[in-house]
Amino acid sequence: MMAGRPPPGAAGCCRRLLAAALAAGLRPLLCGLQPRWAAAARRAAAGWPSPGPAPGLRVPEAAEAARLVQQVQREQRAGVPLRRFIACPELARTVQRCLQGGAAPGPQPPLLECAPGPGVLTRTLLNAGVRVVALESHSAFLPNLQSLENSLDGQLKVIYGDFFRLDPLIAGPVKPPAVCSEKLFESMGVVAVPWRADVPVKIFGILPQKKERNTLWRLLFALYECSSIYRYGRVELNIFISEKEYKVLTAKPGEVKAYQALTVLWQVGCEIQLLHMEPWSSFLTNLKNGGLAVPKSTWLPNDHLCLVRLTPRQNLFTGGLKATNSATFIFMVKQCLAKPKSRLIDRLNSWSLYNGRKLLRELEIPENARTVNLYPEDYRCLFEALQNCSVFTESWFHDEVLESIRNINF
Repeated sequence: MMAGRPPPGAAGCCRRLLAAALAAGLRPLLCGLQPRWAAAARRAAAGWPSPGPAPGLRVPEAAEAARLVQQVQREQRAGVPLRRFIACPELARTVQRCLQGGAAPGPQPPLLECAPGPGVLTRTLLNAGVRVVALESHSAFLPNLQSLENSLDGQLKVIYGDFFRLDPLIAGPVKPPAVCSEKLFESMGVVAVPWRADVPVKIFGILPQKKERNTLWRLLFALYECSSIYRYGRVELNIFISEKEYKVLTAKPGEVKAYQALTVLWQVGCEIQLLHMEPWSSFLTNLKNGGLAVPKSTWLPNDHLCLVRLTPRQNLFTGGLKATNSATFIFMVKQCLAKPKSRLIDRLNSWSLYNGRKLLRELEIPENARTVNLYPEDYRCLFEALQNCSVFTESWFHDEVLESIRNINF
């Protein structure tokens, strides 16, 4: 896990003002593969050369991007969720280098860019030869993106949709901008691969501030259940999250304020790599007053947005942990860390596990160990050992698991 601080980025760059207008009119929104993209998908599947880099696309200056966002601000209705945008070309180049860094030689999977907005990062990625799928939920940003798509030969695909409303838990047809992962990945030409295969697709986005924690939980459940985007394999997430949430994801045992169930579950499930830290002031928002809306944090630092890469572990589903029993593992970890200073033996006893001391001795865990002091690997080992105990087959335990899942407010 890398936790070093990269060189400072483009703080404040996107506060300069104005120039550029929206292209007029919306052409019908895309709902399937267009001929150019279908050809590109076939070329990729057959191992043919992908289209080369876009021929020197002009990247809007921060002032242009600011003007476009301001125009959208004037048109948007009240109650629109807070969004952040990359508007500074320097920051876009930094993010592009981070996203391409560490890639193996050879053809690369497509990149799904969530909520590209003014398209500054989109154009930067295209100039670097990346195949991009731009998933945009605000209709006012679509004309510029679709005009750009029409000028290229299969390197860019634009889709109307909201990644953070992916696979809603409702019955019946999905109403845009909500989107179904199956339809989305089909239109991208992405097919499911075995779990231990290479990454089939990369995703970039800035997590919505209002539902940041809920989004992390929802993605976590999808990861362990191999559902939604993870039905297609080890999808790589590259997401900007608040510094305080990054501190939670990478916390170490014993850090009472930060070490939580979310910590253990993400560390067991993914390799977590810090790619970049950027001050909040480097991003534009869709607030009409132009404010930054930096969330407050009492216990943890929160001066930056952190670009974090979450790559699912190839060995996640080895041993006793499987997608079919992962909900029980999640419940166990949540129960243990609900009171982080409590003793693990007391938690085991609360589950009517009368041989808890013997189990701890076999796992070489001290009898007086507190739940906050166990490493993520210890929780996995504990779960696998408990698979042989009757407590994990009793109906009351599974009822609690299901009730816990239902009570998570997505």
